[in-house]
Formats: sequence, C-alpha cells, structure tokens
Amino acid sequence: MTTSWSVSLTFRCAAIVAGFAVAETAATISKPAFVDVTEKAGLSRFRNLQGGDAGSKLHIVEVMGGGAAFLDFDKDGKLDVLLVAGSTVESYRKKGGNPVCALYRGDGKGNFVEVTKAAGLATSRGWAMGVAVADVDNDGWEDVLVTGYGRNFLFRNRGNGSFEEIAEKAGVAGQPGTWGMGAAFGDLDRDGNLDLYIANYLDYPLDNVPARDSSCNYLGYQVFCGPRGLPAQRDALYFGDGKGRFHDRTAELGIEPVKRYSLQPVIADYDNDNWPDIFVATDLNGNMLYHNTGKGRFEETGVLAGVAFSEDGVEEGSMGVDFGDLDNDGWLDLYYTNSSFQTNQLHHNSRDGAFSNITSTAGHATTTYLHVGWGTSYADIDNDGWEDLLVVNGHLYPEADKFKMGLEYKQRPLVFVNRHDRTFREAGLELSLVERWKSRGLAVGDYDNDGRLDILINNLDDAPILLHNEMPRAGQWLVVRCVGKQSNRSAVGARLTLKAGDLTLTREIKAGLSYLSSNDLRVHFGLGKHKKADSVEIRWPSGRVDRVQDVSANQILTVEESAAPNR
Repeated sequence: MTTSWSVSLTFRCAAIVAGFAVAETAATISKPAFVDVTEKAGLSRFRNLQGGDAGSKLHIVEVMGGGAAFLDFDKDGKLDVLLVAGSTVESYRKKGGNPVCALYRGDGKGNFVEVTKAAGLATSRGWAMGVAVADVDNDGWEDVLVTGYGRNFLFRNRGNGSFEEIAEKAGVAGQPGTWGMGAAFGDLDRDGNLDLYIANYLDYPLDNVPARDSSCNYLGYQVFCGPRGLPAQRDALYFGDGKGRFHDRTAELGIEPVKRYSLQPVIADYDNDNWPDIFVATDLNGNMLYHNTGKGRFEETGVLAGVAFSEDGVEEGSMGVDFGDLDNDGWLDLYYTNSSFQTNQLHHNSRDGAFSNITSTAGHATTTYLHVGWGTSYADIDNDGWEDLLVVNGHLYPEADKFKMGLEYKQRPLVFVNRHDRTFREAGLELSLVERWKSRGLAVGDYDNDGRLDILINNLDDAPILLHNEMPRAGQWLVVRCVGKQSNRSAVGARLTLKAGDLTLTREIKAGLSYLSSNDLRVHFGLGKHKKADSVEIRWPSGRVDRVQDVSANQILTVEESAAPNR
C-alpha cells in the first residue's frame, strides 16, 4: 500500500498511462477461459463489508481486508471455501465486530452450501483480515487461523464438522491492540510440528487516531491517514508443540526488533538447503528475507539478497507474495505486488542466496504500474508445465475514479502467461477477465477436481468471485496429496520434483501466501502433452525422501510419508 501523499506525474508516467490505455483495448475476447460461477456456486450472498460506506473510507482499517482460502475441512476430497469477513467501526465498538468468516462446504461439482453456524464459526466476532490453513495439532484435520484487527482467532477442527476457537489457549491471539494481517505456517525447525509467523501492521486505536486530516491527501484529494506517520507493530514468530499450542520466540530467533508495516509472509526454502526461510512483504519499510541458518536462528538478508527495495532502491508498498519456479530450474523465484505508480516485482533466483530483478525484462513493469496489486499466486493455469502468475487488484481510495490519470477504484485481474523464456504475456482480457473489482484476497485450487486450477477472489464491500477454469486445449495434469507421518501431517514445506519427458518441475507446499489467503494444500502439476509422470520425488520436511515411478496423468495421487531413513 502507499501512504497518503501528493505526486506530480512525469513524462515517463504519462507515457505509461497512454500505453496502458492502448493495452486495455487491444485484446479480443473469444470463448471465456475463466467463467464467473459465483452465483451458481452459492457464494454470491457473502459480503466482505469493510466500513459503513463503500464510497467513503474514513479509516485505513476499512480498506485492508480480507482473505480467502480453499481447504478440505471435512476430509472428503472435495474442496471447501472460507471467506474472511470485515466489520464496521460502529459494529466493532458496539458488538466487538462481525462474525469473522463464512465457511462453505463443497460437493466437488461446483456447488457450495454455507455451514458457518453449524461449524461453530458464527459466534466469533471481530474485525478479521487474513486466513491460513493447516493441521496444527497433527490429528489429520485442517485447522484455520484467522488474523484480525484487535485479535487473532485459531479454530481447531474437531473432526466432526465443527470447530473450537482456541487462540487464547494456544497462545496466538496476540497482544492487546494487535493488528494481525497475513500469516504463514511452516516447520521452521523440522521437528514435525508446525510453527507460525504472523505479520502485524499498525498501532491504530480507533478513538485516538485521525480519520481524515488536511495533511493526508493523495493527488490533491483528502483521504484517510496512514500508514506513514503511525506507529508500526512488531511481527510475531510462534513455535508449535504439535498439540495445538504455540510459544512466542520472536526475540530469541533473530527476528528484527525494528517494527515495520508488515502485511504478508510466505515460508519456503529459497536457497535449497532444506531449511524453510521466511519472506515478509512490508508497506513502505523495505521487505524482509529471513534466512534460516538451521541452527535455531534467522538472519535478515533482504537488502543483501536484493529483494528489500525496488530496482531503483526505493521502499515500496508491498502486499501480496508468492514463491514459485518460473523457469523450471529447481530454484524458487519470488514475486510480490505493489501499489500504483510502482510496479510489481519479479525476482529470479540467482542460486547464490540472492535474486536478480527481472521485472522489466519479464514484462511486469508497465502493465502493473497503474494497478494496486493485492493477492497473487503462481499457478499453471493451462497445464503446460510452466507456472503462470495471477494478480488481483483494486485501489485503496474510492476517490481514485476522480483522479483522471488512468487510475480506477475497481481494477481487473491480471493474468501473466509464462512464455517459457523468463518472460510473460499479460492475457487477462483475452482470457475473458474483463470485469473490474475492488479485490483483496486471492486463493487458487481445483474445486471440481477436473485438473484445472480455479480462482477464488475476496472483494472489498462486495460479493466474492469464483472463477471456473475452462481453459481450452489445457494439457495433462497430476495432483498430489501429501500426508506427513514423521513430518507435520499437512506436509507443509515438502518439496516435490516431478519428471515427465523433457519437463522437470519443482513445487513446495505452502500454507499462507498471496495476500491474507491460503491455497489448496494439494500440489498441482501441469504435464503438457505427457500422459504420465516418469517419477515424482517428495522430500519431506523430516528429510525423508520418497519416490513414485510411472504415474499416469489426470488423477489425484495420495502419497504418505514412509519410514525411509532421513537425508
């Protein structure tokens, strides 16, 4: 996000605006590749209400949420949907906020039925922001963490279709006044128990901050204040005991004592040393990259690794983030979204602990310059064996429609199709994504098990969007469901390497990413023309390695961790 400030556009900016306008009208639409099935699916009644007036935002808390998740809470092999709900200042003051989320059970055929009340989730009230899903107590059932303004919530899955809220008992509710944003699970010490990183944002007591002030303006329009000028909060790192309890070890493990406006972490092993690392997208403070030494400490290396700032060395308003292997070289590359008059950033892994910024050469600079990017995910949408990139957008300020500089309050999603040469082509319009929304959270998963990845978007003050992937001429596919035994049951942090003919694909299981969101924990591979995978190797967080040979395409494969020796 960007702070409240005034800018004057340069000739460079004007040229980009002109180019953007041309690009938006150049594509032709054939048969829709992504079909909006929100109403048909039964999700259209949900509203992520943030503040009392959709056309006028008085507080920064009214524009930041909320997240979305694909999960399988009832373990029937059919994806369910969880949407994080917001609140209003009035409701928060009088009733402690609104119900924090809505849960929908899926039937695997594209139909969803709300089960929020039956699942015991309707009584938890607050001003919710994000979600991360994983099995925190290793009982085989996916649990749900919901972050929020004021406190966090942890819903333990009872295994009978209902949840129990245990955040206080588990030790992750946060300190009084906490403002939790994105969260990510990972087994940081590889002991078989999931740990948790929560990005915290601002100290923002509603009764003691200015809602609007003459000094808070954007392009000459008075807007809400923040984040610049307001006190930041420190992030929290919790280590789990595998039984649903967590211990705050933020200070002792090397997490920066400097408070930053953190928005979203993602946990993955970027340097291939078999220890999960942490990247944190921050708002105007310089992003953080915590290298896991494997010795119970983390070293902050964001600046040295080249991922803290823009290509010009400038702090940016970074929101959503994901790791993926864009060129199939076996090393995870980093992508994160930014605010308007900045660009999203794509960093190619240099294999030496650092990254090379390829934003401009890869085709992500001009296209993203006028967008405010939020949720993002690597996803092979056409099953050709190469990961594409999805981005959802929407401006911060309702006043954006008055700016007349190419900015819009509602903005369309961007779909960057991988060209297989470290460059991308933005193809959202030709793939039928023409509607504009005020989007925040983005989750990816195959809700009807047809082998094509679908898209779930949580929009501000509006209904969510469920997009069914009907990509023509999509390739073969394989979905792998991993079940940890010695490792954490969700297998978060497992590294999968698939070989199929000329393809060698690398994926890592992540729980908490994008912006405030959580993807399907199953691993999706596009196989292109190949009708089988020659091999699938799984390196579990425990260090054990399992291999499966000659796997037929177009199926969902379940692999349980063996008792093979550690490596």
